[in-house]
Amino acid sequence: MALYRYRALANGLRTDHPIPDLPFVDDSHIPVDDPAAVEAVGRKRGSDTWGRQDLNRRYGGWMAFTSDPVRRDLAWCVRWHPDHGRSVIVYSREDAGGVHMALWGPALLFRASGYWWDGETWYRPGQIWDTANEDYHRRPVPSAVTVTTASLLSASNADPARGRVLDVGGIGEDAAPTGRWLDDLALWAQRRADPESLGHSIVTLAAPELNADQMVSSAGMAEIAGISASALRAYIARDEADVPLPQAVLNGSSMWARPVAEEWAEQRQRSPASVIQAVAADRDGASLPPGAAEIWSRFTRVFFSLLWERSETRKRWALRWRTEAAVRDVAEGLGWEVAASLDRMIPTDALAKTIELAFMDELAEGQRSHRAFSDRELHLANPGDTGDDVPYGITPGVARMLGWLVRHHPAAAGNVIGTIIGEAERRLRIPRDVTEQSVSTALSLDGDLDDDALDKFLSLVLSPAIDGPLRGSRPGAGGGAAPPG
Repeated sequence: MALYRYRALANGLRTDHPIPDLPFVDDSHIPVDDPAAVEAVGRKRGSDTWGRQDLNRRYGGWMAFTSDPVRRDLAWCVRWHPDHGRSVIVYSREDAGGVHMALWGPALLFRASGYWWDGETWYRPGQIWDTANEDYHRRPVPSAVTVTTASLLSASNADPARGRVLDVGGIGEDAAPTGRWLDDLALWAQRRADPESLGHSIVTLAAPELNADQMVSSAGMAEIAGISASALRAYIARDEADVPLPQAVLNGSSMWARPVAEEWAEQRQRSPASVIQAVAADRDGASLPPGAAEIWSRFTRVFFSLLWERSETRKRWALRWRTEAAVRDVAEGLGWEVAASLDRMIPTDALAKTIELAFMDELAEGQRSHRAFSDRELHLANPGDTGDDVPYGITPGVARMLGWLVRHHPAAAGNVIGTIIGEAERRLRIPRDVTEQSVSTALSLDGDLDDDALDKFLSLVLSPAIDGPLRGSRPGAGGGAAPPG
């Protein structure tokens, strides 16, 4: 879940980047300069408090959180970056873990219900998922301007004498500023040791698309998405369809930036249901992918022929044939027709080649990872050691697909395994016994095969024993010798 979906409750007094319209709270009882110390506040044996710290190795700095020692229902979340300073924000205790995990990403600040800043650029709320990068597509905000504390205060008549700073006990649902938030901001700025830092203290952003006259209401949001306003209200009420949070609330009405609404509509068009619909075929009120529709049509014809056009079967519709045994006999015949048609439903040759290439990639990646470890830990003692002497772990999904091929097309699976063993030996210089053990372990763990059947299958497709009969080589199988080198 994106960080902006967690509701921040207050700004810590030592934050560098205040969130607009949140009260400022004294954080002197929290050591915000040291992540280990932040974590230690909540790590009390026998208590119900908690804390954690982590380095953000990819994007710089660290993050930490701790339960408040006084208000156990609250937590302090701190994010520090070497170039952009520190955020100190109060959240509910239940949200702290999720907030901490969200801070692993590139976003340093969230404003305007999801617009985020990475230290250089403002982006719109992440909505369009990029499967290749396992992240949301980044959409920069055109003409975005960063609004700092210095610029806000210079353009206002804020009076620090009217501002207030709460203690942690004052945080609650009614903790929003009772006066002008700019007065609170002015008091916070007055208490900072370095006035020059106010020019780098980021409060929010301004952009043409966030102007009130450019925003759309719920009716406009629904129109852009091609749904009714009542459907949108239902989605929001039930927290469904990933409806983005509104960028503003004007006179009690939610308002969205038009690009945010348009990107939500784009995300809906890219949903799995929409992807299926893009290639679906409609028949009798049902919508199916074309392959499934073809199977439906084919077996409709086959079953009609079996049940009606064959006289010996058609006569079983007579009352005297309506017995359990007769119906079971017909059902078995229909089931056999489906099983015998498997090759016409699934391109076995293409699937076998895909499994072969996937398994080879798993071996290559396992070899690379093992050698990297060996370079650090093992090769110091024996520089000539390649490290290719232990089986490699195979991703469960790849192992399950190989197991599926064994259960449905054992001859094709045997050929695939043989090819894998040979290619691994020729291309990767992986010894045969290592590959065979990798195959055996993968099928044993994730192949969904009966133990006895697996042992027998492996004894027929793996290398025979040098001085004995064929054997099963599944890990732990009785009577199996180690695969030959």
